[in-house]
Amino acid sequence: MKRYVLFALALMLGLGLTFGGCATTPEKAPQAAPEAMTAKELVAEAKKNICEISVSEAKARLDKGGYLFLDCREPKEFKMGHVPGAMNIPRGLLEFAIDKKVPDKNADIVVYCKVGGRGCLSACTLCRMGYKKVANMAGGWKAWEKAGYPVE
Repeated sequence: MKRYVLFALALMLGLGLTFGGCATTPEKAPQAAPEAMTAKELVAEAKKNICEISVSEAKARLDKGGYLFLDCREPKEFKMGHVPGAMNIPRGLLEFAIDKKVPDKNADIVVYCKVGGRGCLSACTLCRMGYKKVANMAGGWKAWEKAGYPVE
């Protein structure tokens, strides 16, 4: 077994591969990493680039109809209660699942999570993916519940 591991390491080094997956050839040289940010800073940055609506505006949109409510919490959270008719795509799978579940880039989408952070990041991601009518529900699920709005 040790021989196979040593052979694999020698082969990787001989091909110019590193453990980080980056080749050492000049055309594939690593780029400088952007400045490190905390989760709070990432959310603040995303918030600058999205539309955010109040929970009462979200309720008005639900009542009006024609809006897709996208819950980006984990399935376990979703099962504990969600906005009536909401679709659940966890934030960690959003980029991979949204095209299949919502192919229309002009769909009216209201995104929410538990308190707003994941929803904000998800809304930003959707916008970057070409979705044009996306809004994050400020305060998320907690604000919806606190307002006494209907739940499933």
